[in-house]
Amino acid sequence: MIMEIQCLANPPGTPEDKYAHVEAAIAVIQESGLKYEVDALGTTVEGTPDAIWALGRAVHEACLRAGADSLVTVIKVAQSREEASGATISSLTSKFR
Repeated sequence: MIMEIQCLANPPGTPEDKYAHVEAAIAVIQESGLKYEVDALGTTVEGTPDAIWALGRAVHEACLRAGADSLVTVIKVAQSREEASGATISSLTSKFR
């Protein structure tokens, strides 16, 4: 399963660290042990359905714990019935890299 997640934190950070709240969310993804790619407008993560769904919630909550006053999290999920034949980050992007 693949998830793209974008946290629209308000504010995105603090005066000292412009993106601190968003970076707290990215840290949760980094600590997950799942394959991921951080992009300019979101992060794509690859893993099992159970891991992906749990991570989506953890990422959302990390922004709030970091101090965001409010938050909208946009999540896109791609999954096929047969996980072995499902898309991967690499299979979707390798042509363009």
